[in-house]
Amino acid sequence: MSTKKLARGVALVGAGMSKFGAFKGKTSRDLFVEAFVEMLASVDKPFDPKTIDALYVGNYSSDLFENQGHTAPIMASWVGLTPIPAVRVEDACASAGVALREGILAIASGMCDIVVVGGVEKMTDLATEKVTDTLATAADSQYEIPAGFTFPGFYAAMATSYMAAYGATPETFMKVGIKNHNNGSLNEKAQFGAKITTLMEARKASAAKKGLPVPEWKDELEFLKDERANPIIAWPMRLYDCSPVSDGAAVALLVSEELAGKFSDNPIFVAGVGQASDGALHDREDLNSIPSARLAGQQAYEMAGIQPKDIDFAEVHDCFTIAEIIASEDLGFFEKGEGWKAAEAGETARSGKKPINLSGGLKSKGHPVGASGVGQVVEVWKQLRGQAGERQLPGKLKFGLTHNVGGTGQTCVVHIFERRD
Repeated sequence: MSTKKLARGVALVGAGMSKFGAFKGKTSRDLFVEAFVEMLASVDKPFDPKTIDALYVGNYSSDLFENQGHTAPIMASWVGLTPIPAVRVEDACASAGVALREGILAIASGMCDIVVVGGVEKMTDLATEKVTDTLATAADSQYEIPAGFTFPGFYAAMATSYMAAYGATPETFMKVGIKNHNNGSLNEKAQFGAKITTLMEARKASAAKKGLPVPEWKDELEFLKDERANPIIAWPMRLYDCSPVSDGAAVALLVSEELAGKFSDNPIFVAGVGQASDGALHDREDLNSIPSARLAGQQAYEMAGIQPKDIDFAEVHDCFTIAEIIASEDLGFFEKGEGWKAAEAGETARSGKKPINLSGGLKSKGHPVGASGVGQVVEVWKQLRGQAGERQLPGKLKFGLTHNVGGTGQTCVVHIFERRD
């Protein structure tokens, strides 16, 4: 496969997001407006939004979550961008990441100079079982769903396969969750912005207040092993191994490279882009890897002219804790079968050699499925510009990566962003 290059450079000059969480009374358009307004405020230099050429919106299923289709022009109208072209992109949980790629290609082609890319999902108006049914439409409805699979079941199958092949344990996955909650506790936009220890102590305090026996958990792992506090959803995946049902939106502003200086003295540049597809999980010979992620990563590295070791930090698609471990291998950060050891050794922590999910990831930050891909970009924008507050990585950062997966890997899109001095 020959190395592909963008015909024209693309820069990221603004990014914003709503808080992720559960917001009764708000709609997806309300959340999108919040993210759009924050994006405008993040742009260093004044610009006229009327110069924006196009809008791409990642959204998985407002049709089923909110009974609202034709989402993109509604978002355009609510943020004052009509009559520009507005396009909705649907690729399951990778919808926003794929929308981002489409926005990049629109600028690289010369068709557009300034593009807004967003993602949005409003999930919490449905009951949990209805949310599960809606998400299940991203799987193979003829072969997988009739067999009784849901997404916790899919990733549980991947987890049990991985454990059998390489020796990981359920405690390994718990440690990934602990790490991501530690990161999310520093993120004011996170749905669960609290450490596991904080949640554990809150449960103790609640029991004491109600006059009930106070649990005597010694540490986070003991708390997470208690089925009363952390029930099994699909073994070995427990409640705290699963990303939550979330509402939220995120928005990014892209411009052609030659225009970047008119928007920012500190733009971030798109260095590499990769996207690939695959069949359903039931057709894969190996459940311990996502082939589309490996290929998308390779494409992005080749375009950027770098290797996995050059990535300073990454935001990966941890819809379940096992997914982060598999992603760390698919992206070449660790050899196959070694990702779990790296996670246990703290190599993916903020202080480790390959920090992953500084935002808290989907696990702690939240996972409004149509928004998550651009939500990852917001973290990369902040980290590369030194604006991530308490969770800011020290030192000179050059490359940040985002990895956004749809379904069980039928879609994966990878972006590499670069800060140039």
